[in-house]
Amino acid sequence: MFNKFFGKFSQDIGIDLGTTNTLVYVKDKGIVINEPSVVAINTRNNQIISIGEDAKRMVGKTPGHILISKPLTNGVISDFEITEKMISHFLKKIHQENFSLSPRPRVVIGIPLNVTEVERKAVEDATRSAGAKEVYLVEQPLAAAIGSRVPIQEPSGFMMVDLGGGTTEVAVISLGGVVTFNSLTIAGQELDDNIIQYARENFNLLLGQKTAEEIKIKIGSVSGFTNEKEETVMRGRDLISGLPKEVAVNSLQIREAIIRSVRQIVEAVRDTLEKTPPELVADIYTRGMLLSGGGANLKGLDALIAQETRVPVHIVDDPLTAVVRGTGIILEDMDNLQEVLLPSATD
Repeated sequence: MFNKFFGKFSQDIGIDLGTTNTLVYVKDKGIVINEPSVVAINTRNNQIISIGEDAKRMVGKTPGHILISKPLTNGVISDFEITEKMISHFLKKIHQENFSLSPRPRVVIGIPLNVTEVERKAVEDATRSAGAKEVYLVEQPLAAAIGSRVPIQEPSGFMMVDLGGGTTEVAVISLGGVVTFNSLTIAGQELDDNIIQYARENFNLLLGQKTAEEIKIKIGSVSGFTNEKEETVMRGRDLISGLPKEVAVNSLQIREAIIRSVRQIVEAVRDTLEKTPPELVADIYTRGMLLSGGGANLKGLDALIAQETRVPVHIVDDPLTAVVRGTGIILEDMDNLQEVLLPSATD
């Protein structure tokens, strides 16, 4: 009775709970939150100082008593309490202009493929503890396909490659389910780490994670994209003198830094195709495969995958938001899309 009463003053929401970013979709409003999955905590009193963009700006700049936490690792919860507080913060932010009673929304959350029942339960429990009335889970490649308006319930093969911050998910979808898949922990953060390692080994330069990510976004590319050489500077600490240092780098050097990890992603796509039934492979060859997630924006990645697999590759519209758009479409059409939801791990 109380859930039904509170629900009248709530807004059903969809969440893409990502390693790097959390995106929130509100029914009838669209995407209202796109913020880093980062929390800043004062360890002296165990209080949260800031969440999201404000917390990310503090990374690498905090005094000893402020801890920067990234409570999701490879798309799953690594710190239950912090994740609960982060979700609660976003729910309150959405409802702050609404009626003052406690919000009790229905929530659809995108999670990685191949998560354990324990990990699924952790997501459900954290979201309920944060104030949700009902929690539904959907696998991220399915959500990305729905968000890209792919008719997943047809007896046809579709291939989604969702490149997130912590995981890369490769899935062949037909009749509303995943037929074959591959999930690996090589994704956006791994490429950032590659750039940090390259700077250390070649320039004796220690880079921060945020700096590496900015370099990747600015000049990162893979073979086959362009012959033009883009340049930028990277700034960090000289490992020999301990003093600040600035080094000019170009896109060819960054390509050298990340190409090994990129080739592992391409290999995962090839492996998935090799495990796919031939009738579905024929469909995929005709339609092409779809890239979603922030990693889909890496220049030349689509061309490289197409070259290596001999399958056309298309980047979906606004790939970063495909998963959360999919959760929103599920909310809008829950009756027809009920079959794509995972069974509850708390039942």
